[in-house]
Amino acid sequence: MLLYIDMEEVDPSIAEIERAMTAIRRSQARRSLARLAAEHDPAVFEVLDAVIGAEGEGLPATVTVVAERLGIDQPRASRLVTRTVDRGLLGREPDRGDGRRVRLVSTERGREEFARARRFRQAVFARATAGWSASDRATFARLLTRFVADLARETRRDARGPRHDGTSAPRPADPAGSA
Repeated sequence: MLLYIDMEEVDPSIAEIERAMTAIRRSQARRSLARLAAEHDPAVFEVLDAVIGAEGEGLPATVTVVAERLGIDQPRASRLVTRTVDRGLLGREPDRGDGRRVRLVSTERGREEFARARRFRQAVFARATAGWSASDRATFARLLTRFVADLARETRRDARGPRHDGTSAPRPADPAGSA
């Protein structure tokens, strides 16, 4: 596994990707897109995105799933889920397979708000790429999707593999075993 590379050997394209990803991360940290859509609470939208994503994958959505998908601790996820439920965008129902667990489900209003927010984001992306050819947009979409999947695989592998100091990272808790 490649942990560190000599900066003199870096492909210039890799350096460009790193700079672009840093710019995206900074933009996300500033919640630039969310500020454009002032009516959306970005944290609530992220919770809704996590739950609707799980529903779309046929997975039960729980506070643990929300925490994992958002990369936050469970107490914070629980507070955000409560805010989202209080706004009528999510509901809670007992898990039919495990009475100790509570499933999160999107409400009709939540799905409508989510669809509206996605249309807004897509409109912003369409404006950002308005000067691109259809072929360039399709190529970018294909490569970005591939990059995101490959990066997710690589970061999951790194989280479970040896660290730069030779020790192993702790394995995450089994999400199926927690509420």
